Amino acid sequence: MDHERYELFILFSSSSSSFILEPLFILKVYLLRRLAHRRFERKRRGMAIMFSSAASSSHPLFPNMFTPLDLGPNIEPLTNRVIMGSMHCGLEGHSIPKPLVYLLRSFAAKQKHSSSMEPSHQEQFGAYLAERAASGVSLIVTGGIAPNSTGALTPFGSKLTTQDEVAYQRVVTNAVHAANPSTKILMQILHAGRYANHPLLQAPSAVPSVLSPFTPRAMTKSHIQSTIQDYVACAQLANQSGYDGVEIMGSEGYLIHQFLCPKTNKRSDEYGGESYANRMRFALEIVREIRSKLPSNFIIVFRLSMLDLVDNTSTWEEIVMLAKELENAGVTILNTGIGWHEARVPTIATLVPRGAFAWVTSQMKTHLTTTPLCATNRINTPEKIEQILASGQADLVSMARPFLADPDFILKAKEMRQEEINTCIGCNQACLDHVFVGKRASCLVNPRACRELELPKIENLSKLSTENRLKVAVIGSGPAGLAAATTLAQLGQHVTLYDKSQQIGGQFNMAKRIPGKQEFYETLRYFDNMMNKHDVKRKLGVTVKSVADLVLDTDSDDVSSSTSSTPPDVIVLATGVLPRTPPIPNIYGHAKILSYVDVLARRVPVGNRVAVIGAGGIGVDIAEYLLHEQETNVDISLSQKSVEEEAKDVQKFFEEWNVDKTHWGTDSSIRGGLIPKERQIEHIPKRTVYLMQRKSGKIGASLGKTTGWIHRAQLAKGKVQLLPGCTYDRFDEDGNLHITIQGASKVLEVDNVIVCAGQDKCDELFLPLQSELAKLNGGQTYVIGGAQEASELDAKRAINMGVRLAYAIYRFGKDEQRILGALTEEEEIGDEQLMLRFLSKISGKKLG
Repeated sequence: MDHERYELFILFSSSSSSFILEPLFILKVYLLRRLAHRRFERKRRGMAIMFSSAASSSHPLFPNMFTPLDLGPNIEPLTNRVIMGSMHCGLEGHSIPKPLVYLLRSFAAKQKHSSSMEPSHQEQFGAYLAERAASGVSLIVTGGIAPNSTGALTPFGSKLTTQDEVAYQRVVTNAVHAANPSTKILMQILHAGRYANHPLLQAPSAVPSVLSPFTPRAMTKSHIQSTIQDYVACAQLANQSGYDGVEIMGSEGYLIHQFLCPKTNKRSDEYGGESYANRMRFALEIVREIRSKLPSNFIIVFRLSMLDLVDNTSTWEEIVMLAKELENAGVTILNTGIGWHEARVPTIATLVPRGAFAWVTSQMKTHLTTTPLCATNRINTPEKIEQILASGQADLVSMARPFLADPDFILKAKEMRQEEINTCIGCNQACLDHVFVGKRASCLVNPRACRELELPKIENLSKLSTENRLKVAVIGSGPAGLAAATTLAQLGQHVTLYDKSQQIGGQFNMAKRIPGKQEFYETLRYFDNMMNKHDVKRKLGVTVKSVADLVLDTDSDDVSSSTSSTPPDVIVLATGVLPRTPPIPNIYGHAKILSYVDVLARRVPVGNRVAVIGAGGIGVDIAEYLLHEQETNVDISLSQKSVEEEAKDVQKFFEEWNVDKTHWGTDSSIRGGLIPKERQIEHIPKRTVYLMQRKSGKIGASLGKTTGWIHRAQLAKGKVQLLPGCTYDRFDEDGNLHITIQGASKVLEVDNVIVCAGQDKCDELFLPLQSELAKLNGGQTYVIGGAQEASELDAKRAINMGVRLAYAIYRFGKDEQRILGALTEEEEIGDEQLMLRFLSKISGKKLG
């Protein structure tokens, strides 16, 4: 009996007092009421019952991870200790006026932009977050939303300042709560301050930032007071929008953080000066005002920078002082912030050891009495989460990018299917590199991320009937082939994977040996397990020359024996690339001239003086490999390392990047946590490396937007000699390379020359297979990944093509034209990206 019918039943029953007075009837009514209430609650809560009951008993592998957390009176406990942390994904919305949107789209008429017929941003945002909530994430924090226009990150960026914008946010919160009522969702309030990429930016003082082409206006006291009230109003609107609370961004170098630090706060009034009590006044007034104006069960998380990694910022003593005041002001959770965005220390990239910064959170725990503390940064496995929680370093763990990589992270960990987790590799290529140029985020290892309505969850799709299942042969087990084979099999196709190598992985088997790229081991582990789970047959060590080599043995239960030993319906050619041989006289005429394949795959020993031809991504990787080869064991995954090995990696990382882990927290004179220059140890490289390119521009200019600086810094630390604008003249009989640079001839007398001069696509099988299969049974042949385009080794594009091809075959069967259309469709350009491009063009300033 549902709740409404029960109330009608009580009303009807109350009209007959003779029945009501009978004890048995009273008991019956009571029991019915209890039953109806339980059914109603079960329906309202949906999966909440499943999650809470599972959390109440100790988990056999991850007991601390799945222990509920009490957040205080009037707030339902969190069902587990994992937060989906804030990260912009390009779906937070914008405030661009409609006439300007029309102008922008006219400006970009020849480019594909978002259509009004496509799902709205809020629907896509809601679907993206809801999928994570359904998996059991206890608390979600959105990307930053500005409390006013001056605080937006970009021109007309996302904000929440009016009732009209509440409806947008309500779509998002409704989607999350419908997916799992136990999941709490918070909106992050972020004022960019001097980091804003528009001319209206304001900051505590007129101190420019390297991240914005504009100099901020110093805020007046009136501006400060109105901004505090804007934070409060934004929190109130968030409450009206259905959010369970807010996270106040007080770290990473944004406005509140700018008030806290002498580097950016040059004021002499009550909001600045030498007194830290003055500099933290702005942050505390915001928190106190929000706490006083919002309900007691409204969650307030404050993201507090506990390690700035920039000189002239905060001391540990000051940070502890603010943390205690925030606890007294009523924050519900303190989240850890690490580093300013302009810090020259990597904090989230792949080369950062897993959980490297958890010790910072741990140091704060001794200073607080009741407020839960959250650890962050480069935590990407349930084992690392459990280790941090079990050691008492933190009460909670926050992850952002790992939920892009796998929306079912929590569910898989709970069900002890951790080997099926698609691990975040920390590359930034499809997430942050996209967002910083106004593009929608995605994920290199999971192209579905932020496109859940376009590429629905496979479990929610109709299962293919036996007659509609296709026999698919995938040739090549590199990133494209693995993505295609795995996704095709998940979607119900009968898949056989071929590769001439005895192991899967293709180029990933070389990439995983680059120091700082060992997370690729996890990607291969994921594909390996998922292909096993979904019955992908493997024919390894097989060289395919014709369709005759692809005769499939379809022995699965739902394919009749009469179809055994037949050619495939579809061939997917994912044969990758071959190293390009540049036209240099006498190249490979001496044993000391090697290709990058010789070094990484064949493991040919390399001497101490090395010249690298080509300074693209592979050339830079090779240079870094040469610098660190003798220091790091690159033949095992990070998950295989012992606790002692992990600790050594963390210590080595901090030494290399001059982070003063030894004295941070004990020496109150240190600001920012960096080792003073006079105490920094100069690292003497064990090899002399020359890195050359034909182009005259800056070496490394084409590397990732958010990680390129790290690679350039690594080269500088290793004293790699960068030689742009080279002409490669010839190799002599001793294998020495003769070059011309800036008009002068030079001979590089080295032990080895490693050629990294690009790649050529390996697609010679495409036309013969296409023709042969079409004649045999009318089947189709598709080419993806490097075999389709080899301009750069691009795992992001390769995996994306593999996944999209699988979805297209599922949708369109044997309709080749529609499938090709889905593969060749250009990526949409969003309004935010158009805005940045337009303003960059008219202002002459590089935005984004």
